Amino acid sequence: MTRRTLLGSALGLGAAAAAGCSPAAQQQPGGSGAQRTVTVRLWDEQVEAAYRSSFDAFTAANPDIAVRTTLVPFADYFTKLTADVQAGNADDLFWLNGSYIQPYIDNGLLMEIGADFEAQRPGWIEPAVQQYTRDGALWGVPQLTDGGIAMYYNAQLLEAAGVTPAELADLTWVPGGGEGDTFLPVMQRLTVDALGVRADEDGFDGDNPGTWGYSAAQDLQGIYYNFLGSAGGAFQDEQGRFVFDSPEGRDAFGYLVDLINTHRVSPDAANTNDNGDFTRDQFLQGKIAVFQSGIYNLKNVADGADFSWGIVPIPAGPRGRVSVVNNVVVCGNAAAEDADAVTRVLQWLGSPEGAAPIGASGAALPAVTEAQPAFEEYWSGQDVDPSQFAEQGRQPSIGAPTGERYGAALTAWKPFFNEMFLGRLPVEEALAQAQQAANEAIEG
Repeated sequence: MTRRTLLGSALGLGAAAAAGCSPAAQQQPGGSGAQRTVTVRLWDEQVEAAYRSSFDAFTAANPDIAVRTTLVPFADYFTKLTADVQAGNADDLFWLNGSYIQPYIDNGLLMEIGADFEAQRPGWIEPAVQQYTRDGALWGVPQLTDGGIAMYYNAQLLEAAGVTPAELADLTWVPGGGEGDTFLPVMQRLTVDALGVRADEDGFDGDNPGTWGYSAAQDLQGIYYNFLGSAGGAFQDEQGRFVFDSPEGRDAFGYLVDLINTHRVSPDAANTNDNGDFTRDQFLQGKIAVFQSGIYNLKNVADGADFSWGIVPIPAGPRGRVSVVNNVVVCGNAAAEDADAVTRVLQWLGSPEGAAPIGASGAALPAVTEAQPAFEEYWSGQDVDPSQFAEQGRQPSIGAPTGERYGAALTAWKPFFNEMFLGRLPVEEALAQAQQAANEAIEG
């Protein structure tokens, strides 16, 4: 589950797009009593499987409405959604996160979650309701909540390096890898070249990796937001301007870039800059000892790992353990032809019955509170304790990125971040240029 782009302030989304009609809420042949079809777009394969179970139950209780899912990979999701909204071809319902929702609100493209949902709102987690409320109106039905970020570990690789889970759970990173840094030495012990020489030993060949210790990469939610927060920095200020070019930002990004390019304990950025799944896949193949990510990858790890694994907290920085926390909502397309059918599906997704399959399958932690125990029961039955994500979610957090032109800003800063993570542009220069480009982008 990892985080990408929208195009421009109005994005070309406005009156023309709103006037278009969704193709999805259609009546099938057969006259006035025909079954109507509502489509739901999302990016998570695990949740899509849970949705199919949920929608089977919905249609059994509502035989006049069928629901069909559309899965779009995260890397392409927001770009494709923008294009489809512009063309009037978007689904009746679609997922959005906090980084990308504002232009849809500003351009009147979403159904307000209003009086038809009043009885349900107390059953949704309050942070999700607050995150998606603008000027007193709610614009999406909460679906998933991430909690905080944690570290998955490969128990066999830890044992081979003589590292215990308890040791891994109590690590600290220090800017520049200075005195008191316990994180880097452990990641060096866990990193082995193709000949079996560890990164903390003489003769280590970082150009010929066997197993990396850690998953450092240009991953906003899983990696660099958390280091920035733990350094005491911020990515945006209260006005939405980007402020990551700071002493704390240079400490955080400098540390990450060194993990990749100086200490060679993480994969080269050529593999990860444009492939958000690379480190996860390498972890599942036994090529990375410690994979830092969120609850959104819990099911992927459980289903894909053929080794013993566990979960421990992220390393503490100068300001302790600070993580990004995010929620996902499902939004109604204001251009949908059949508002009644769309509303009924939204109400189902916001109900404990509709959200229960998400938790019961272990796919994600539902943002509907009464559906959360099913998630805990599922993982208890798998002998997995996911409580670390919730525990981190209760700690200090760094706010998820947001803003009307956030997507344009990301497009502007990413080339500089690419070069920085590749080690080809010094951190100080990259952050300064990236911040300037990002702020110019939000100014239009």
